[in-house]
Amino acid sequence: MRNLKKLLFGKNVKYYPVDYKPLPSLASCILMDFIGSAVILIPLVGEIVWAPISAFIFWRMFGFRKGFFGGVFSFIEELIPGIDFIPTFTIMWFIQYAKRKKENYSIQRVTK
Repeated sequence: MRNLKKLLFGKNVKYYPVDYKPLPSLASCILMDFIGSAVILIPLVGEIVWAPISAFIFWRMFGFRKGFFGGVFSFIEELIPGIDFIPTFTIMWFIQYAKRKKENYSIQRVTK
């Protein structure tokens, strides 16, 4: 079995942790959700101005694919009056944090 691994994978098969873009801080996510909830104080103008800003910040904080879909959801959530209380930034932070903790326990092979 050992010779088969050497034949298929070469001599130097090493396992390295996968590098990820660092998570934004939990405090910054809570702050963004607080700002989104505070927009209720400036009724129409606040929601129209904050919705695209929130979507852009979400996209930049969480990366391309997850950030894009989350940004679209954040944009719609901020644009519709009455549902500004959903903490989209904080929910995404917890999802990403749990996913990374789970992946730290799995082994992925990388050859160099």
